[in-house]
Amino acid sequence: MKYLLIMHMNPAVWESLTEEERNAIMSGHGPFMDAIRESGEFIGTTALADPSNSAVVRVRDGGPVVTDGPYLEAKEYLGGYYLVDVESRERALELAAMIPDAKVDGLGIEVRPVMFSAGTEM
Repeated sequence: MKYLLIMHMNPAVWESLTEEERNAIMSGHGPFMDAIRESGEFIGTTALADPSNSAVVRVRDGGPVVTDGPYLEAKEYLGGYYLVDVESRERALELAAMIPDAKVDGLGIEVRPVMFSAGTEM
């Protein structure tokens, strides 16, 4: 069963951390990725740039209208995700708790089942 382990970013929370704390979180992703690769549960991961680097495309009157991002003004945004293939929801929750961001007050990992995927088969 595939799950998306979604990491939400809150800039206020991130900026409240010391540089040492931020570095520990970032470097903690390496051992996590190693563990889920070794267990065979890893499918992929993506880290996303800050929303200020995004663009929003809408089609209006038959043509594209492009504006600078982000799409919504929000205090949190999608920072990245892991796509995993696990035996159960319980295992997905267990893996989410291992992601370093989950240990930071004000941050969390959303665990969402994948309904359909294409292009990720190995």
